[in-house]
Amino acid sequence: MSLEGYERHLDSISSDLSSGSVVSERAALAPFNGEEEKLHYIPIRILGRGAFGEATLYRRTEDNCLVVWKEVELNSLSDKERRDVMNEISILSILEHKNIIAYFNHFMDKNTLLIELEYCNGGNLYDKIVQQKGTLFSEEVVIWYLYQITSAVAHIHKAGILHRDIKTLNIFLTKTDLIKLGDYGLAKKLGSEFSMAESCVGTPYYMSPELCQGAKYNFKSDIWAMGCVLFELLTLTRTFDATNPLNLCVKIVQGNWTMELNSDIYSSAIVKLVHECLDQDPAKRPTAEQILDQPLISSCRQELEERVCLLNSAMKKPKLSTVSESPVAVVTQRSRDVYYWGGGKFTPQKLDTFKAGSSAQYVCAGENHFAVVSVEKELYTWANVQGGAKMVGQLGHGDQASYRQPKKVEKLIGKAIRQVACGADFTACVTDEDQMYMFGSDYYGCIGVEGELGMEILEPVLLEFFEERPVRQVSCGDNHVVVLTQNGDIYSWGVGEYVTRGSRTSPH
Repeated sequence: MSLEGYERHLDSISSDLSSGSVVSERAALAPFNGEEEKLHYIPIRILGRGAFGEATLYRRTEDNCLVVWKEVELNSLSDKERRDVMNEISILSILEHKNIIAYFNHFMDKNTLLIELEYCNGGNLYDKIVQQKGTLFSEEVVIWYLYQITSAVAHIHKAGILHRDIKTLNIFLTKTDLIKLGDYGLAKKLGSEFSMAESCVGTPYYMSPELCQGAKYNFKSDIWAMGCVLFELLTLTRTFDATNPLNLCVKIVQGNWTMELNSDIYSSAIVKLVHECLDQDPAKRPTAEQILDQPLISSCRQELEERVCLLNSAMKKPKLSTVSESPVAVVTQRSRDVYYWGGGKFTPQKLDTFKAGSSAQYVCAGENHFAVVSVEKELYTWANVQGGAKMVGQLGHGDQASYRQPKKVEKLIGKAIRQVACGADFTACVTDEDQMYMFGSDYYGCIGVEGELGMEILEPVLLEFFEERPVRQVSCGDNHVVVLTQNGDIYSWGVGEYVTRGSRTSPH
């Protein structure tokens, strides 16, 4: 995702939080016919409480996976803290790596923001170090942890993101010792590898000398924090310690470590790496990629990579059942009631929540979303997910939120929508003026704009190709689109191909 795309996504989330437009957790976690919430998520236990809310462990019944719902009470947050929350969601949504906490979705329940995240059942690295009770880790274990942490940091740095709060408390583990780097509330997107940050943020014990001195800093500040974490793994002790912040900063700037590393137990290579990461001059510290290329890691990197992949794949449990995953929706002719089934429903369920003051005229279903054209010719869309699915624009509301109740597509207000069709993760609609609008994933070229707008089209775009070719009807498969024009011509595109003209009888 480009810097501009990241900023647009951050703006969309900011709009969510300020307007309260994302639907509530209760609506998000419960199906439309009023069944119990437990059908989708079964609460296990509260993992912890903080100043702004709590984190709760749930079992997601869709795939039997454990997930964490992180609740944030927005009323108790300052403007800066709200920005940090929005920033964390934006950062997590563009990161995907085997050693980074996975973000699934976020919702709003009145003034409470709920963020669905991957669960790590092994606690954090801080607790792991405490549990050693003075028994040092073997160098093999340290290298295993170091490789995973560095891989995660290399990935976020490659994405132009400065973490700014790397510490043992933010490094999570599974019971199989798989590392997941988390907590991106203080992370910052930099324009390039030469960009600098100025805000003094982070945890004091891991702050770099340049941060302590109020100077500008960059990705090398994260490398310093990594050096502190590596020091703790080798000594089970903080790198710097003091009775007050001022003395702590003095020790950091002077490089006054709490103790020396034991070179009798650990190799000179790993001791040397700590010194390099904790060099007072940021320019002399290695990058994350350079650390991965050091013989200490490169000599066994393939084996470490294979181990990470194996442990991650083992975490993915099979689904509990083989029920229909593709939803189906219909509108009854007399009462205009909407019924749906599939996606875990074996029999038609009446949708009682379509109460927008109008009746349904036309309905369709994608893999994870529904779309309805009302009698008043307005378009409504909403999500049909039980958890873990992030929207890619198929709802057309300008963001990636999973709205669980029918929501009017505001960009099309004033347009008389005649027909709508859904692909797997995109939507197409036709107006009374025979114009065609599309939105959603353009991964397979289904939006018909030749990839010019990126892979995720969050709002409806007018297909200029059909401005001189009035559209009569549109139909969508999972990853392709077929259009019939008023002149009887047929056009089709998708699955990696874009708009091409076909004959009247045979689509191409």
